[in-house]
Amino acid sequence: MGKGDKRTRRGKISKGSYGKTRLQKTKKKAPAARQPRKAGS
Repeated sequence: MGKGDKRTRRGKISKGSYGKTRLQKTKKKAPAARQPRKAGS
């Protein structure tokens, strides 16, 4: 187990791959911007 072992976190980092041991950061959707209410009535 080490850098050469692609099943471990270290190995995945050295190989540059992702999986269950090394999850990718998911992009969170930005909260919907509040639309200003129309001034008037």
